Amino acid sequence: MSAATVYNFHGGIHPPENKAQSLRLPLGHPKLPEELILPLGQHIGQASRPLVAVGDKVLKGQTIAINNGFLSSFLHAPTSGTVKVIEERPIAHPSGLADVCIVITPDGADEWQELEPLRDWQKVSKTDLLAFLAEKGIVGMGGAGFPTQVKLQGAQKHNLSHLIINAAECEPYITADDMLMREKSLELILGIEIVQHLANAQQVMIGIEDNKPTAIAALEKVIRERQSNIQLVVVPTKYPSGGEKQLIKLLTDQEVPTGKLPADIGILCQNVGTCVAIYEAVQFGRPLISRFTTLTGDGFGAPQNVEVLLGTPVSHLLSYADANLSQVERIVMGGPMMGFTLDSLSAPIVKTSNCILAATRKELPLPEPEQACIRCGMCEQACPASLLPQQLLWFAKSQEHEKAEHYNLFDCIECGACSYVCPSSIPLVQYYRHTKAAIRDAREAAVKSDIAKQRFEARKARQEAEAAEKEAKRLERQKAAAAKPAAKKAAPTKVTEAPAASSAPVDEETKKLKVDLAIAKAKLKKLDKALQEAQERQAVEEISALQLQVDGATADIKEMEAKLPATAPVAKPKDAAPKVALSDEAKKAKVDVALASTKLKKIEKQLADDPDNAELRDKQSALQQELATAEARFAKLQPEQASSEAKPAAAKPVLSDDHKKAKVDVALASTKLKKVEKQLGEDPDNAELKAKQAEFQAALATAQAELAKFEAHAPVTAKPEAKATAPADDEALRKLKIDTAIAKAALKKAEKALAHAQEIGADNVDTLSQQVDEARGRAEALEQALTKGEVPPPAAAPKAEVNQLAEQIKQQKIAAALAKAQVNKLKKQLAQQPEAEDLQQQLSVAEAKQQEEEAKLEQLTNSQENR
Repeated sequence: MSAATVYNFHGGIHPPENKAQSLRLPLGHPKLPEELILPLGQHIGQASRPLVAVGDKVLKGQTIAINNGFLSSFLHAPTSGTVKVIEERPIAHPSGLADVCIVITPDGADEWQELEPLRDWQKVSKTDLLAFLAEKGIVGMGGAGFPTQVKLQGAQKHNLSHLIINAAECEPYITADDMLMREKSLELILGIEIVQHLANAQQVMIGIEDNKPTAIAALEKVIRERQSNIQLVVVPTKYPSGGEKQLIKLLTDQEVPTGKLPADIGILCQNVGTCVAIYEAVQFGRPLISRFTTLTGDGFGAPQNVEVLLGTPVSHLLSYADANLSQVERIVMGGPMMGFTLDSLSAPIVKTSNCILAATRKELPLPEPEQACIRCGMCEQACPASLLPQQLLWFAKSQEHEKAEHYNLFDCIECGACSYVCPSSIPLVQYYRHTKAAIRDAREAAVKSDIAKQRFEARKARQEAEAAEKEAKRLERQKAAAAKPAAKKAAPTKVTEAPAASSAPVDEETKKLKVDLAIAKAKLKKLDKALQEAQERQAVEEISALQLQVDGATADIKEMEAKLPATAPVAKPKDAAPKVALSDEAKKAKVDVALASTKLKKIEKQLADDPDNAELRDKQSALQQELATAEARFAKLQPEQASSEAKPAAAKPVLSDDHKKAKVDVALASTKLKKVEKQLGEDPDNAELKAKQAEFQAALATAQAELAKFEAHAPVTAKPEAKATAPADDEALRKLKIDTAIAKAALKKAEKALAHAQEIGADNVDTLSQQVDEARGRAEALEQALTKGEVPPPAAAPKAEVNQLAEQIKQQKIAAALAKAQVNKLKKQLAQQPEAEDLQQQLSVAEAKQQEEEAKLEQLTNSQENR
């Protein structure tokens, strides 16, 4: 035993230990439960991000969720099996709320994935070793669940004098660490050596209470055999000597200042369970998938310690240890001092679950009614953090949060010593927890308010800038309109130049926007630096607040950068030709070209990530056609220089009524077929949908054949005019290329549908084969025309017909909007009355009506695009 000096800390209590009953039986190993429930938030910080989907097969030790931020951790499958579902389930939390969990159904094989140990850890860099521990999901197992790699990484930035291993386990009933030290004393010492290598501390000490003689003897033996320089320091039994700051005071006589971490005074603390998990991860490659847990209390017929897989439901452990639920008053996760009552027995064991207490009414009687404080001062004498619990109670009740913070409310470790000794049965800890939560909520609200205020001010400034720019353009148009008559009299053929003075407001606004952008970038740099410092200090609350500010500042910078190219003036060469003013129609056509080009680029980017997505390819083809139409319209409306010659108009073929009807039939059949194919993608075994698909495919083939007859013998009533100029030929050639690409895409889609139909033995194989032949013929014809350079004359619909179609689209949009509103209204009513069958029937009818109206709208829109 080490001769190190043992000091004392203020306060503390001596409740009944009740540790003997769970140490009578050897370590238990429960069998696999029917399902393992693995919450994604088994640690402090953000929840992990799932890597598996429902139905996936997983092996024991396989990574099923990855860390999702600075204070997050990995999660692994405790056994082999199948991912049953990913949904919200009740979890072990004081709130009693549910959280997202990955539920695995074991297959009974318990098959490991191939493990990759790191036995040469002394030769590996410390950064790589920390990354390895992060991938194994190691977190603090003393109760906080702080990611181990983050704690060790922060400690490396300080010159550590002490590495303290917390083996006190001071809370009554709990003996999980005691059993761990008995069973795995060698693994514990080897794990401490790995932590010592990472922390590089001058002195290593194990702090253990004197009520664990068997564990003390086992550790002394291993330390003596390995001739280790680790000191085993035995401290008197007193609650809460296992608190981090209290154990530091006991072993070093140093106090951690308010708002600081132990690393700030050169000390690092680790739990014995964490050290064993580190050793097993490094030596054998095992991730953290199980832990030692105490099953104790008079409600258990066989109280004991068990090595249990993470995700095991509490109900399974109660059955394993012969719990008599008729005698149990409540089930507590943790000990009687700092634990919490479980609302659901299906809640799972997580990485921080060290005890399940099945307590009878005699063991944990219901608390007495709260009475008035008699100012006895016993709470102050018992407080191990040297606080003033009575004063903090007044501030909590009166919601004086600033005063509570001033009296160091956040130094409270919520040990429950004050509540234990209070003669008035005041639940002091509950008051403190509520006040802490209120203060955190207020801080987050203040941060969000500041970000919202900044965004509002930035938006207001942008609106003012846009208004100033519009006013400048309006004045420019007025001056240009006033100058036109004079310019015509002086030189009728000369093109009027835009006045240069109007660029001043735009230049001024651009300058202001650049200044704002520079200020925002400087602010973001400052916030990034503050966030990095907070991460080094491991200040969880500051990290969350600063992260929100960084996200808001980044969004503002992106908006300003997007705005800057639009307002920045482009330098013009001195000898540039005078700018020609565009008409309103030409400006609108130019905007249409830009919008279509932007949409097309977005779809092409999505296609690069998912090249086999047929829906995206259809959208690409439609947008390519839309862009070509917009470019052609803009080229037609764009004014030329005074010396340019007028372009002759192209011939305009006139379609018969039957020809128009054939086009509409094709569009309608195509729309119906797409909708059914989309539904079949979600439900491929639906026989009714397959029958509809075959019916619509046949109707589409008939409509396409009818349309092909009209297109082959379409009469042209308009008189052909002069041969188009070179630019018109270029535009028509570009349209021919687009049509060729669309035809190839249609051929590919038809071949894919035919292959699928042949694979499943569908009845519409002949119809699909005919469609493939027609699509191949059209694609080859367009390819030949493109190779020979034969440019077909462009066709346009009569103006009256276009106006009539636009009016029909407008009316159809209104009908679709009304149908959608009716569906939303019924859904809202159904949410309030979920059992109302009449509402469900009305909703089904309304949804069918909405689909019909949207199909008609899509048909009319496609018809407009084709024209």
